Amino acid sequence: MTKNEEIRYKKIIWVLSVSIPIVVALLFLVRIPNVGPFNFLPPIYATINGITALLLIIAYWAVRNKKLVLHERFMKFSILLSAVFLVMYVAYHMTSEPTPFGGAGNIKYLYYFILVTHVLLSIFIIPMVLVTYVRAISMMFAQHKKIGKITFPIWLYIAVTGVIVYLMISPYYV
Repeated sequence: MTKNEEIRYKKIIWVLSVSIPIVVALLFLVRIPNVGPFNFLPPIYATINGITALLLIIAYWAVRNKKLVLHERFMKFSILLSAVFLVMYVAYHMTSEPTPFGGAGNIKYLYYFILVTHVLLSIFIIPMVLVTYVRAISMMFAQHKKIGKITFPIWLYIAVTGVIVYLMISPYYV
């Protein structure tokens, strides 16, 4: 990768890593009147999270078994599914009132622990995935592998906890 390409990628990663969480947060404040609610979306985007988790595991298996083309395809599909998830998630929250968690006691603390770690890590995974991806497409495989070892378990945790959060709050959807 040339120095100019590296600078360009760093700018793009920085802009996306900052703008995506800010735009998502701002869109949470917007309610689209007379549209929705899109109550059908949560099980769909929870399923997308589950599929993403499976794809990440298969991609990990593929790279460990030197099936690099398969690994690349599953990783690209995981990125695509994550983007689709984000669009659906924002669409749901722009058309629906927040659903409060109705559990009590220790389960409530567990739910909020999982939710908070899921949300916080989902903010930080954006630059990690982008850097990991850029290093792969730039054929910087040693650096790709180094950050991939960190990106993979965090991304997998986010995908799995997305499903768990949905399952824990789903009884309280209106």
